[in-house]
Amino acid sequence: MAKKIMAMVDRFSDLPEPILIHILSMLPDGKDVVRSSVLSKRWRFLWRYVPISLDFSFPEDTYLGLPESGELEILDFVNSTHRELLYWRSGQKIRKFNVVVNFSVPERFDKDIDLWVYFATKKADVEDFTLECLSGYKLPQFAFKSPSLRNLNLQYCKLKLEPSVNVNWSNLVSLSVGYVKLTEGVMRKILPGCPNLECLLLDFIWGFDRLEISNVKLKKLTINSYETSECDVWLEILAPHIQNLELLGYSSGIRLRNVAALVTAFFRIDFQFDFGEVDRLEKNEISCLKELLHSVAHVKNLELSHWCIKCMSTLALEGFQYQPSSSRFLKLHTNYEELDLPGICSFIQNSSNIETLIIDWHHQDRGYLYAYYFKDKERQIRTFETHKFNWPLLHLKTIKFINLVGPLSVNKFVLPLVKYLLENAIVLEKFDIAARCKEIDVRLNQIRIEQELLSFPRSSSHASVTFSNQRSLPPLLLHQSQHA
Repeated sequence: MAKKIMAMVDRFSDLPEPILIHILSMLPDGKDVVRSSVLSKRWRFLWRYVPISLDFSFPEDTYLGLPESGELEILDFVNSTHRELLYWRSGQKIRKFNVVVNFSVPERFDKDIDLWVYFATKKADVEDFTLECLSGYKLPQFAFKSPSLRNLNLQYCKLKLEPSVNVNWSNLVSLSVGYVKLTEGVMRKILPGCPNLECLLLDFIWGFDRLEISNVKLKKLTINSYETSECDVWLEILAPHIQNLELLGYSSGIRLRNVAALVTAFFRIDFQFDFGEVDRLEKNEISCLKELLHSVAHVKNLELSHWCIKCMSTLALEGFQYQPSSSRFLKLHTNYEELDLPGICSFIQNSSNIETLIIDWHHQDRGYLYAYYFKDKERQIRTFETHKFNWPLLHLKTIKFINLVGPLSVNKFVLPLVKYLLENAIVLEKFDIAARCKEIDVRLNQIRIEQELLSFPRSSSHASVTFSNQRSLPPLLLHQSQHA
């Protein structure tokens, strides 16, 4: 057996050095890479040229919260990390370096974290660096100058720059900052110091109300939860070069001033509110959505959340006319509520260029707020049903319903929407409906759907409707040549 292993090693040794390094880089454990040095003289120093990844995460279940035991666990973790870094100090390339300390560390350990940051940014010149420290560790000034960094992820880290310090993250491509107070002054220093930045993620941030991005290469901006203590203060975003914008989570008002190059917008956002000021909430939410939709009317791809649909329904019932949307791809996240129908139909009809429509069904309890917005539900539904949404959808070719729960026949809100789309999509080619049904109901559900859908008039003679149960059965294809 030993002879066979040595023969295999000899055959590998004949390969070019770049291939050997690539093979070693596929080993999951960095120490196994080092152990390869004993195979032969050819392999002795190859490990130094293999990019490795280091991950130091304090185990969540080891910290008991007791002062004495907690101190010992922290000390063990710190000493273990120091030993590991000492072991790797002679390596040629450390590609990734992750440090996650998911509890509050006493301030006296900050110097130890400083050493880890120095190792990553100065000694090892890592490309991907993640630092997460719940204690609110302040990033040292020297860390703001690290040309080797390409991907930087800072969570719970305080970012404060001295007046004399300029940022030099010249090769940084992706920056993620989360759970921290930011100031406009800090952002004005960081962004110019990242001339090659392409992606920026701000996750649960507060402390500023203006974000101006002039980086030409920055194409994607994601903001996940923006907070402010003042209801009337909105975050103003000026980003003329971004092409992809995602607004996620719970946020206060956001205003887009200049997003002329934007191609894709994803608003999966829930607005913050104070239950003691519902009137003010309604005004702010609807005002914010109106501005957002106006700012992204030119985008080609648009995705909207439940709360956006709710506000859109309010506007539709009030007779509000949207600015025509240029979107070709539209995805809507909606609830099983009849009162979502006005917002969906009015926005679709106002999107004359739409080619693909996806509706993702969810159930989200809007309780108190929803009851407030729609006090006179029956009257408003009757008012909406008198509207004639029969403007032809000239370019709509593909429709998909996903995550629909239960038989289509019992979803009273869904059927009118299906009927509306079939009647108005004059070039429709494919309508996919993916529902989640109990196994015992699947065949019966398919028979019901076949009867219902075949009874609906269609504007497109080429449209096919496909129904499938997302859990088990292959799709059921329904054809019809009937014209409306």
